[in-house]
Amino acid sequence: MNETTASSPKKILVVSAHPEGDSLNAALTDFAVGHLRAAGHEVRLSDLYAMKWKAAVDADDFPDHGADERLHVMAASETATLAGRLSADVAAEQEKVRWADAVVLQFPMWWFSPPAILKGWIDRVFTAGFGYGPRVPPPYSEGVLAGRRALVSVTAGARATAFSDRGIHGSIADLLYPVQHGLFWFTGMQPLEPFAVFGANDLPAERFEAARQEYAHRLDGLFTDEPVPFRSLVGGDYDHDMRLLPGVEAPGTSGLDLHVRSS
Repeated sequence: MNETTASSPKKILVVSAHPEGDSLNAALTDFAVGHLRAAGHEVRLSDLYAMKWKAAVDADDFPDHGADERLHVMAASETATLAGRLSADVAAEQEKVRWADAVVLQFPMWWFSPPAILKGWIDRVFTAGFGYGPRVPPPYSEGVLAGRRALVSVTAGARATAFSDRGIHGSIADLLYPVQHGLFWFTGMQPLEPFAVFGANDLPAERFEAARQEYAHRLDGLFTDEPVPFRSLVGGDYDHDMRLLPGVEAPGTSGLDLHVRSS
């Protein structure tokens, strides 16, 4: 990926996951694409429902895999990736990720996670040999997709207080940890603080306009805002068993916050 300055035009992949074209998620997707293009950026959109994206990993993803051969997903995906022999739909999405300077994921929070179709996009696109594996740089560091920014834009039906540090649903940062840390940072992308719209089931026009303005601000900072300061695996904070060394964290830190640098 070519290095560019923060003010120069960028290449941005937006991945959207909602089945309804008149939904809030669709409106936010359209707004993001339009706003980024108006700022001079080049944008590609993967609307997973419109694409009828196949969510499940299976042997069809690896055309050279023998019909009677046991499917070892990691080994089969690495072999197919390195040989350039993945199914066409997966190869096309990988090309988009390679092309992009930033990836934006737009989705509703369903059962405390992204919709199955988006999880399937992650499962199928980030194959061994592409997003992880022994032949690519180490995870949780300047990995194979280093240099790219990443932003989650998520909607949730409950009010914001339910997703606060003492909210019954758990903090939004913890719920998005599998995406922020386990996908983005694992592969070397730099995740920004997520953008979230709460109370999304019945959003009045004035709140939508406020959300849109805030989203515009976040999109404008896609390449200038500070990313979440996750710890690097190779930065001296972890031992050889990938456990955080004692005393590295700030006093009183616990849970998933242990893996975020305090300063």
